[in-house]
Amino acid sequence: MPQLDTSTWLLVILSMLLSLFALLQLKISKHLYYPDPKATIKPQKQQTPWNITWTKIYLPLSRSQ
Repeated sequence: MPQLDTSTWLLVILSMLLSLFALLQLKISKHLYYPDPKATIKPQKQQTPWNITWTKIYLPLSRSQ
């Protein structure tokens, strides 16, 4: 039974890893990343009726002593 020649496997595996790394780097470098929406949008203050006018808060009537 002939023996399997494994002398070139290291070279094949290393070249495969190098080419996969290069392809991955090219793919990532062409990817378009959008900016963070929290950084670009300024928070707007909500206009609610209780922010516009003053309201009186009445305390309950104090009990006579």
